[in-house]
Amino acid sequence: MFGNKKSHGQVLIDMAQKQQRYEALVHVYHKELYRFAYWLCHDPHIADDLVQETFLRAWRSLDALLDQKAAKSWLLTILRRENARRFERKQFDYSDVEQNDLVDQQCHSLDDEMEQTVIQRQIAQLSAEYKEPLLLQVVMGCSGEEIAQILDLNKNTVMTRLYRARNQLKEALSRNDGQLKGASK
Repeated sequence: MFGNKKSHGQVLIDMAQKQQRYEALVHVYHKELYRFAYWLCHDPHIADDLVQETFLRAWRSLDALLDQKAAKSWLLTILRRENARRFERKQFDYSDVEQNDLVDQQCHSLDDEMEQTVIQRQIAQLSAEYKEPLLLQVVMGCSGEEIAQILDLNKNTVMTRLYRARNQLKEALSRNDGQLKGASK
């Protein structure tokens, strides 16, 4: 009836191996994916949903991941597409309160927290073409080649966008710093 018959035992072994691969992916990449998802959407609940949906899609197509070294890029690509689908479905959840504070387990001084908030807001104001490569590099620790693969761009384009993103961020932060110094006089 079917061309390739597997024994019941072999099917169980294959499923166990798939489950082990999947659990390893979740264990290694869950925190990083959540951090990136949070940077994309600024909402912990949506970030959780994005990560869950990413891992669900990863489970369904785990057999397509042939090179374990490409797992991070593969998962980030799935997460980015899932985030894009969120807008296609137009399920906007507007809130009167901004949720800019990601709870961090470490204790920071008030100055550090304020500085981090300013940087996060400035990064959020960058256009998507500059923000995404910067976040992939800074938050996810991706190389230029990995970013190029994830965003389906030429590596030189990625490096140019990273350079411009850093420059725009630097200019915005120096303007912001100048405004703060002017206000404190």
